[in-house]
Amino acid sequence: MSTPPLPDYRLITDKVCNLARETGRFLRTEISKLHREDIQSKGPHDFVTYIDKTSEKKLVEGLSAILPGTGFIAEESPDLERKAMNWIVDPLDGTTNFIHGVPMYCISIALMEHDELTVGMVYEVNMDECFYTWKGAPSYLNGKEIRVSGISRVSDALFATGFPYYDYSRLDGYMNLFRYLMQHSHGVRRLGSAAADLAYVAAGRYDGFFEYGLRPWDVAAGALLVKNAGGTVSDFSGKENYIFGKEILAVNKNVYAEFLKVMNDNFL
Repeated sequence: MSTPPLPDYRLITDKVCNLARETGRFLRTEISKLHREDIQSKGPHDFVTYIDKTSEKKLVEGLSAILPGTGFIAEESPDLERKAMNWIVDPLDGTTNFIHGVPMYCISIALMEHDELTVGMVYEVNMDECFYTWKGAPSYLNGKEIRVSGISRVSDALFATGFPYYDYSRLDGYMNLFRYLMQHSHGVRRLGSAAADLAYVAAGRYDGFFEYGLRPWDVAAGALLVKNAGGTVSDFSGKENYIFGKEILAVNKNVYAEFLKVMNDNFL
């Protein structure tokens, strides 16, 4: 019996990027039409609009056409069937930014086959920046190869994070970590989009990113971008449970060991 041919990941990724750009045009068009009554709350600091839902519908339809028979792990459609091969989709990462008119939000799409990420794409709509990669390839930004930074010490590094919006049980330790980094690094930034944060680590703009309370659609694409750009990705314990484990640490390899120790000393 012959072995089925491997998917053409590069071709799939090109189609995903085109789909994201098309959906991004929809987001740019609709933001001026958004009214306060269009905003629904899923919980404290967790919002959704008809734009998120329509964006996701467009993406699900487009991705189903790119790879028929795939399943989905999607933020606004929890009832979609999961299969051996799944698209992990965030139609609008940074919804709070979006509804307040802050120009930083992304479309994030990853392809996972069983437990392996094989395609990752983050499209930052406002800057028209498409970060993408696939199995066995480097990471790219609008056609140009990107790499994580070469910083080798926490004291020389700039970090990104996000603030917890539903799980405050670890807040004291988190604040201890912020305090340490404010005093012993180049600082900590918060964009309001984990997908963008991870893409920026892959591109060497940030030296590392950490956050807890995240979902698979927040981190899957960005995690693959960082890894294929030469970075290290783990959970806070240094293990591999960062897609579904609700915590992620993505840092360049040179500073990873030191930062993991900083986390253990000040947060865990």
